[in-house]
Amino acid sequence: MEKLVIIPTYNESENIESILQAIFKMGLHFHVLVVDDNSPDGTADAVRALQNRYTGQLFLQVREGKQGLGTAYIHGFKWAIDRRYAYIFEMDADFSHNPKDLERLYQACKSKGDVAVGSRYVRGGKTVNWTWDRNVLSKGGALYTRILTWMPVKDPTAGFVCYKREVLESINFDEINFVGYAFQIEMKFAAWKLGFKIVEIPITFIDRKYGTSKMNKNIVKEGVLGVLKIQWLSMFKNYRRKVQNNYVSTPVVHAKVVS
Repeated sequence: MEKLVIIPTYNESENIESILQAIFKMGLHFHVLVVDDNSPDGTADAVRALQNRYTGQLFLQVREGKQGLGTAYIHGFKWAIDRRYAYIFEMDADFSHNPKDLERLYQACKSKGDVAVGSRYVRGGKTVNWTWDRNVLSKGGALYTRILTWMPVKDPTAGFVCYKREVLESINFDEINFVGYAFQIEMKFAAWKLGFKIVEIPITFIDRKYGTSKMNKNIVKEGVLGVLKIQWLSMFKNYRRKVQNNYVSTPVVHAKVVS
């Protein structure tokens, strides 16, 4: 019960079997929880078909309808905390995140920090098969976030992340209300404000080959406005008190991000 990978899905039937087999084939004792938003393409059925093969390693939670990435992860976080997993991962289903990097994230989180981020924008990180406008949007969004929030994370919208359980236990999920880019930003921002140490390791992010991207204008808009809201709350309200889970004490240490 040490390492749990959470994979949120909506219409990922073309990818889910392959990504799960790739994770379990490594033999590194990762468990996987798929949180599926009742995909009409049969994603959940594909997971169920594999559960007998990976008994005690592969788990499935199916929710009613499409509710968004952020709420899927929060659902998975609570599930993982209840079962006392020590390290909890976020990961996409479409192979944009390489399963072989899971162990690197784990080792970085275990030995160097409290949160490990698979980063496209530290030295050695890169993207593959992205259009120029997507690169501009992503890099511009990362710079915009760093300037406004002062958070020293070079890839704040990254979705390939490992958290120690203590970090997630310390966050009041009721105060995390975003679903897309802004969700990823605020989770890192909350951890940073609560005094946890964030490290970034370089990864190669490869654009999906199968299925449809979930990116849309509303997610981009949420990211732009969400950063403004996060920084507003941080500057003029006690953000730490707002986002802290009062039932868990958090370390009082200087937050430092290491690239």
